[in-house]
Amino acid sequence: MGQEIQAQILVVGGGMVGLSAAAALAGAGLEVAVVDARPPGHALASGTDGRASAIALGAMRVLEGIGLWRYLEPAAQPIQEIRVSDRDSPLFLHYDHQEAGDGPLGTMVENRHILAGLHELIGRLPSARLVAPAKVADLRRDRARAVATLADGRRIGASLVVAADGRASPIRRAAGIPTTGWSYGQTGIVCTLAHERPHRGIAHERFLPAGPFAMLPLLGNRSSIVWTERAELAPAMLALDDAAFAAEAARRFGPSLGRLEVVGARWSYPLALSHAERYVGARLALVGDAAHAIHPIAGQGFNLGLRGVAALAEVVADACRLGLDPADGAALERYERWRRFDSLTLIAVTDGLNRLFASESVPLALGRDLGLAAVNHLPGLRKLFMRHAMGLVGDLPRLARGEPL
Repeated sequence: MGQEIQAQILVVGGGMVGLSAAAALAGAGLEVAVVDARPPGHALASGTDGRASAIALGAMRVLEGIGLWRYLEPAAQPIQEIRVSDRDSPLFLHYDHQEAGDGPLGTMVENRHILAGLHELIGRLPSARLVAPAKVADLRRDRARAVATLADGRRIGASLVVAADGRASPIRRAAGIPTTGWSYGQTGIVCTLAHERPHRGIAHERFLPAGPFAMLPLLGNRSSIVWTERAELAPAMLALDDAAFAAEAARRFGPSLGRLEVVGARWSYPLALSHAERYVGARLALVGDAAHAIHPIAGQGFNLGLRGVAALAEVVADACRLGLDPADGAALERYERWRRFDSLTLIAVTDGLNRLFASESVPLALGRDLGLAAVNHLPGLRKLFMRHAMGLVGDLPRLARGEPL
């Protein structure tokens, strides 16, 4: 029998959402252990997975509240404007940060910087412990506690298990929580492009027949692209040399940034929807992709995950302040009720937009273009849409409102 580590909270999964949950809960004074299959230094590996995240203002407040933002600010590129267009139509939708207030609409940060910052933050929190590299081989939950047995024989005892182990979540599957979902038949191609002309902090999302093509500003004359392509065509695009790949990207995006050049490696990910039937179980809560994995259209996946982290940390911290178990059933039920509406709404919006803009129907094409133009010419409606994109609408957790946990 291996040694047993004791914690109030066990977080399974050391990705951005899992480590954010650990930082939020440890920052509230709870003893937290995080199990990550990857070694601690993986976050510092060049490129990591090629992705960057668009962090909305509400999510920035969460990251500030858990103490992470100070590590990210030097690597953050503010988003000053967002331009949404449909193929070659002259009609478009334009968001400008000046309409929303003094600050930016959000920021772009490469995921490798977010992970590196989270590892540094976790290392400075006295009540947080990272157990890595390690894998959970078995998890037992009963009325008294949860016990995870690791592949190396060590055990971790906790009151609450937070599953942040991704879309395929072994913890969710072992708990018998079913999911609803489907494949989009699309592949997301991700890389960084350098360009001749400055982006001026403008994020572009252009809808094409195969799916959205996003050009998202990074520090310097660089942008992160999220290129949605039909699954059967993506391998041919990925097989191109850098010059031909950049030419294909320029053909989709246009000439406004001048000559494009591929920087570093390229990555690809199959795109699919996954939604858990329940977000909680006995001594168990799901967060991030373990609960809901959505289409990357509009770049809302990480923001949705952070709102879930903020809500879970709030209900658990409040329960503990009342002297209750961190896995108090009423608190976990509140978390699920709180998050389900927001998640289902965003799933419906992202799925619907992807289907709407992929359609070749002439009447639908005319309708969606007129819709973009209508929103663009109605300041009140445009501002409401902008606030939604910034994560400032709805029943927000305290951290997302800029308040302490």
